[in-house]
Amino acid sequence: MTRLAPEDCRSMTELRQQIDMLDAELVALLTARAGYIDRAAELKLGEGLPARIEWRVEEVVESVRGRATEIGLDPDLAEALWRRLIDWSIDREARVLGPDATSGIDRSEDA
Repeated sequence: MTRLAPEDCRSMTELRQQIDMLDAELVALLTARAGYIDRAAELKLGEGLPARIEWRVEEVVESVRGRATEIGLDPDLAEALWRRLIDWSIDREARVLGPDATSGIDRSEDA
């Protein structure tokens, strides 16, 4: 199916099809991201790093807010979504790293 701009959708059926396509792409991107999270857990385990590295969380959130602002998305919405995604990612890593895995550390460029 061809991607249409919102203003080119002529019916709710057509519009819903476009949203469904975007949702499928988002799920695929989240799946790809999860693969990187799994690899991060492996690397952190080998390097003795915790799942949650607070400076990195804030760096990601700041970047996402900036990008959202640039392209016209509500930065508060973007931040809320990413904080939830980050929490999920940290929980996923913690399952690999063990019970003490969520303790934050000071800024480390290797993390």
